[in-house]
Amino acid sequence: MTTQTNAFNAYKQNSVTTASPGELTLMLYNGCLKFLNKAKQSITDKNIEERNHYIQRSQAIIGELMSTLNMDIEISKQMLPLYEYMNRRLTEANIKNDPSIITEVEGLVTEFRDTWKEVIKITRQQQYGTAGQV
Repeated sequence: MTTQTNAFNAYKQNSVTTASPGELTLMLYNGCLKFLNKAKQSITDKNIEERNHYIQRSQAIIGELMSTLNMDIEISKQMLPLYEYMNRRLTEANIKNDPSIITEVEGLVTEFRDTWKEVIKITRQQQYGTAGQV
């Protein structure tokens, strides 16, 4: 089992180091969704420590997404307050132990992720023709 684990970890590391900036952003969105889902499960399991851990991991990803915004671009100026809103809501979810708030944030992250996926797809199609599938 250790050989499989090592191979998988090497694969994950390689996929991160060879990913384009757009693909890295997509990975961040997917990671955030994974941690939000685990945070909700932790609430169901009444595991406060895990809930806190996964919410904080989600917030760290949102913080990373915020730090990568190019504020010279108009859309970044519109996204920043939404990221800040998501971070505030996650703090509330953590304090109130409220999975519905996490579900709300999941919806926003999913919309961002799906939009970003579409941007990558369109960009690839423009660069390489119709072969650029995500």
